[in-house]
Amino acid sequence: MKYLTLSLALLLTTISAAQGRFDNVEITVKEVSDHIYMLQGAGGNIGISTGEDGVFMIDDQFAPLSDKITAAIKTISPQPVKFLVNTHFHGDHSGGNANFEAAGAMIVAHDNVRKRLSENAKTANAGLPVITFSEDATFYQNGDDVFLTHVHNAHTDGDALVYFAQSNVLHTGDTFFNGRFPFIDINRGGSIAGDIAAAKKGLMLINDETKIIPGHGALATKADYQKYHDMLVTVYTEVKKAAQNNVSLEEVTAMESITSSFFTDAETAKDFISGPKFRSTVYKSILQELETNEN
Repeated sequence: MKYLTLSLALLLTTISAAQGRFDNVEITVKEVSDHIYMLQGAGGNIGISTGEDGVFMIDDQFAPLSDKITAAIKTISPQPVKFLVNTHFHGDHSGGNANFEAAGAMIVAHDNVRKRLSENAKTANAGLPVITFSEDATFYQNGDDVFLTHVHNAHTDGDALVYFAQSNVLHTGDTFFNGRFPFIDINRGGSIAGDIAAAKKGLMLINDETKIIPGHGALATKADYQKYHDMLVTVYTEVKKAAQNNVSLEEVTAMESITSSFFTDAETAKDFISGPKFRSTVYKSILQELETNEN
């Protein structure tokens, strides 16, 4: 009995800690255009379009934040969320799916997002996308032609860019981390080459006046996005050269000079993706690429 009591206590402590993680999170609302907003809290940046057609939402962070996010949306629109687009499947962008689905939202995502979520026991039974697309989709909401386009094997294997044509606003999901090194999920279809291609595609969609909602970080400009693209290209080129010259993973991971012109290891030491972790990921991604090209 004492072991059962101990196990129950540990479980309750774990649940309490998970809930407590979000207790002090505040959802901030930033106006991007006359009817598009960026919401920030914990997790990926949320995009919101408001208007007579209802609320069009991009990403939804973690499930425990759904009530706070809903309350924040109510400050800019009295209408419910009509469509919810997941830019990819990671929980900091799709964790609230079941809650918003229960409130009436229709969830939209790339085919692979539904596949990834349905393979996870925690997300397989609720909050799955009910509309999916393989390449492109267009919605006509709140005065915008909203263009969704899949970018292949970038941050994951199911990423989408979302462009509001008339408002000239782009949401990149996690294919763009503004002001920091990105997380590239190479175990779930992501790749450095794909992330570069995604940034290139995004840059082709926009102009100097475009406002960009990145997956993480502050509201961005085209210049910020171009800087990110160029950083990826530089790191990719240097790491690929090292890999082809048989420099080891351990050596590249320790080679701060590859990335120090962008961010030093000291500057990124406390980030989710530090300099060494980013260099290691890029190296592993390039090895996958080289192996694929050989086969």
